Amino acid sequence: MSLIWTLAAHELPLRYTWKISRNASTTKTNLLLRVGDRPAGGLVGWGEAAPNVRYGETPEGLAAEFTALVEAGLGQVTRLPELEEFLATYTPAHALRFAIESAFVHREAARAGQTVAAWLGITPPRERVATAFTLPIMEPGTVAKFVAEQQMSRFALLKVKVNQDSGFELLQALLRALPGRELIIDGNEAWTNADDVLRFVKQVQSLPDLRVRLLEQPLPANCPDDYRYLRSRTPWPVFADESVTDTADFAAIAQQFHGVNMKLMKAGGYLNGIRLLQQTRARGLQTMLGCMVETSLGIWSALQLSSLADVCDLDGFLVVRDEPFGLVREEQGQLMALPVCWATLRPVV
Repeated sequence: MSLIWTLAAHELPLRYTWKISRNASTTKTNLLLRVGDRPAGGLVGWGEAAPNVRYGETPEGLAAEFTALVEAGLGQVTRLPELEEFLATYTPAHALRFAIESAFVHREAARAGQTVAAWLGITPPRERVATAFTLPIMEPGTVAKFVAEQQMSRFALLKVKVNQDSGFELLQALLRALPGRELIIDGNEAWTNADDVLRFVKQVQSLPDLRVRLLEQPLPANCPDDYRYLRSRTPWPVFADESVTDTADFAAIAQQFHGVNMKLMKAGGYLNGIRLLQQTRARGLQTMLGCMVETSLGIWSALQLSSLADVCDLDGFLVVRDEPFGLVREEQGQLMALPVCWATLRPVV
């Protein structure tokens, strides 16, 4: 038996400008993969790839890699160990690797009549999972309007994207609009040395009603000495994001950070994502489950691993203007993964 793989690019207009310290966008193009034993019907699985420019990924590049994988015999692979070996041989981009593996796992779990978590051998997700909601970088004077328009008061945990230019003013404006909320401060590698980060931290500590849950990746990933220096001096837990992709030296990570933000699009698959979360906890570090800008297909997938996370930041589908799948429902800051019939799943165009 051989499997039929197909790929389609899906443009996702965003509800607002998604700006972080290194880039800004109003649309994203993600790739949707389908695997089945026939062109229509039968046993089917779907997966999503969200290309990330930080790692040199583009929709066009991933599509070309996918074509090469199909030509190399992807459709002849029918068991997960064989798929893992195949992907290790051809080393596709992380996001594409995740889309392929997740589609395959979804199909296999359905074939076995099991939930994805049961098939993977992990604790199932809770019925409701609290998520953070992210405030992108914007003019501080527009924050109050944005908070009201997005009804951000329904989220107990907020993430704030910051840079060196306006990070303090952005936090100041948010706390005026929503005082007392617990915050994740995310620098996306915006600073260049630990001393500048500590000066920013000291400035932010002066804000009234400040409650910081964690500080995420303020420095570039290639600054281990600065992170070791920062770790023992910051009043808040420091979490790795860009410093942990599909692999990491966890002995070194434990000296630099208090926790790790694992994203499946970086990890390259469910199995490796589970390994990364388990290795994080084995070092006594906190675990966080994050995402890119994704449809609810990608977020639904991430929710399957939410039992392994201390913090979830899975609001990527809420940024999408016309979300095409409807696989996750959000109510009062809580996410619910809805039942899926893979055979009939179609993106709404």
